[in-house]
Amino acid sequence: MTDWTLSRHPQGQLQLTDRDGQVHDGVLPVRAFPLAAPDESVSLVSTDGHELAWIERLSDLEPTSRELIASALAPREFMPHILRIASVSTYATPSTWSVDTDRGPVALVLKAEEDIRRLGQGRLLILDSRGIQFIVPDQFALDRGSRRILNRFL
Repeated sequence: MTDWTLSRHPQGQLQLTDRDGQVHDGVLPVRAFPLAAPDESVSLVSTDGHELAWIERLSDLEPTSRELIASALAPREFMPHILRIASVSTYATPSTWSVDTDRGPVALVLKAEEDIRRLGQGRLLILDSRGIQFIVPDQFALDRGSRRILNRFL
């Protein structure tokens, strides 16, 4: 169990109350390894960047705190998942990709092959020209056409 409690301030910010009863407003959750281990190693930091609490595993928290942390992380970690690669404008870079994501169809521009990073276990991170990061949760689970297009860039 934790020696702190987490709540939401009436203005929407997270509040952490430590074991001494001191209340810290504006607490931010920060993942240590957002891509490799998203449900592990989360720090709760104060507005001045000092760590107030360390969470080994989010699953160890009671549901209310876990939900508060997840809702605070969601806007900061906007990362659409690519479900299918419909087409590419050219197999040279820069190229425009038409992809289907978990948030709908998107056209992204891949500036260079280096903008596709392997994360391990079949996961890929694709950075488009606007700075938006897209994740491919498992390149081997993509349909055959998507894998064929992707392999031309890897």
